[in-house]
Amino acid sequence: MYVWNRQKTQTFRRECKEMSDTAKKKIAIGVEDFKRIIDKNGYFVDKTLMIQKLIESEAMVTLFTRPRRFGKTLNQFMIRRFFEDEITEKGEKVDNGYLFDGLKITECGEEIMKHSQQYPVIFLTLKSAKQPTYELAYAELKKRIYEEFDRHQYVLGKGVLSKTEELRFQEILSLKAEEDLYTDALGFLSKCLFKYHGKNTIILIDEYDVPLENAYFEGFYDKMIKFIRSLFESALKTNPYLEKSVITGCLRISKESIFTGLNNLETDSVLHTRYGDSFGFTQEEVEELLAYYGLSEQLEEVKQWYDGYLFNHFEIYNPWSLLKYVNDRKDHVTEFALPYWSNTSSNSIVREMVGEADEDAKRDLETLINGGTIEKQVHEDITYGDIHQTQDNLWNFLFFTGYLKKVGERKDGNNLQLQMKIPNIEIATIYENSISYWFDQRMKKTDRSPLKHALEEGDCEAAADFINRQLADTISFYDYAENFYHGFMAGLLVNIGGYSVKSNRESGNGRPDIVMQTANIRKGRVIILELKIAGSIAEMEAACDRGLAQIEEQRYAEPFTTEGYPEVKKYALSFYKKECMVKKAE
Repeated sequence: MYVWNRQKTQTFRRECKEMSDTAKKKIAIGVEDFKRIIDKNGYFVDKTLMIQKLIESEAMVTLFTRPRRFGKTLNQFMIRRFFEDEITEKGEKVDNGYLFDGLKITECGEEIMKHSQQYPVIFLTLKSAKQPTYELAYAELKKRIYEEFDRHQYVLGKGVLSKTEELRFQEILSLKAEEDLYTDALGFLSKCLFKYHGKNTIILIDEYDVPLENAYFEGFYDKMIKFIRSLFESALKTNPYLEKSVITGCLRISKESIFTGLNNLETDSVLHTRYGDSFGFTQEEVEELLAYYGLSEQLEEVKQWYDGYLFNHFEIYNPWSLLKYVNDRKDHVTEFALPYWSNTSSNSIVREMVGEADEDAKRDLETLINGGTIEKQVHEDITYGDIHQTQDNLWNFLFFTGYLKKVGERKDGNNLQLQMKIPNIEIATIYENSISYWFDQRMKKTDRSPLKHALEEGDCEAAADFINRQLADTISFYDYAENFYHGFMAGLLVNIGGYSVKSNRESGNGRPDIVMQTANIRKGRVIILELKIAGSIAEMEAACDRGLAQIEEQRYAEPFTTEGYPEVKKYALSFYKKECMVKKAE
């Protein structure tokens, strides 16, 4: 486990306490440009040592796969500013060396620092290609390619390019070139940059799998993967002007589908990583962040909500959520932790899995959301087309995208088996909300009139049969605690027709669990439901009897009869796991 200097951290805390709030750095929420953060005196968690590892690595192409919002784009901007020999439109050199003053990379010695501001850099982000059609997605990709050509226009008119190359460059800038020119654009641009700078190019590609994920769900996956494969081949496979490349995304898309023939690729994922502390925040970084803003007492809270990831031997916190939390707490926007990540990440896959889960998957989900561990075979190579072939592929997807964490592993023959669980409270809320959404949507499509009729007619057996059928198909996320059954019944009865449904409302001397009440009083009806949990099948009837006794002892029906309702029906429901018994008051 990573160990930090505790004494140093304590000294840092004392210094932070003495600093006025107005003097402290601002948290740049949503700002991904490293230079802008430094120039605006924003709080920056120093990840510059990953640059040293990249320089010392023999890999020409490194693919980093991490969950969304874990600092991938910010790191790409940081890498760019370190390596780039940046030239303005007028051909003037830009000095970005000051951006790294006081950062860890400057302590790595001359052999590392001699690479600073020495290479031309192509920086291409693909995140804007999330569009409903291939035409729109392709148009966005062309724009991003255009922007890089536009940024490097200083190579034109200098006599370093041939006339043919200048015309080709201008054609790409026109946004009217044929598709083959854009698929080959990165390789061509790196050649142009070599001719101007005299050095090979560093190519940075951010969020490479966004257009592929989007294309899969929108129905044009084959077209998009063909374009991306050709784009990558020109840039990374057959490119003599490539120095190094860094690619980021959430998933490693199978080599057979996109990285075909790329023998110089090194993948660094959450499963096997040499860069464990380069993405997300370590324990030391979190402690320093909280201390800086006077929030050290909230360490345990942020640990429960945003910690839980294990990258190599590093314990990692979700950086996006933590920064949002600190920013809100320091400004007193909120006094408690919130699930920030759930509002930014694509959680449709969780909803989809819940909706399509078979009986085995439902049991696994119940185990997970109740704090348990599941074991699944995991492999790094995947295509979006494979996701739904087996349930195991979905578990793979959830693991690599940050919805599950590794707690153990073992070899089973040639296969890797991972023990996984939900990382923290924040992710648990995503599962719970997805399950609730699925249940609500299912109830909208379910004919609940048999349940309504059974309760109105006093048919306890029919009511129990209906409830048991729904329980059998439901996922419990409270380990069959009272909260689960209460939420389940409230969801089952909401908008059932002809009744307002209220939970735990004040009535009589206590609170009945659920009250169904018609708007009409003189010819109306009230149905009172009291819920109880039994410790076994044998105890279910006794639990019902306790519920009926409570209704009478607490006089739950009295306010409604006093108000003038001619009919008040009283039921007790007892539950044991996915079994329900219904009894009525005589």
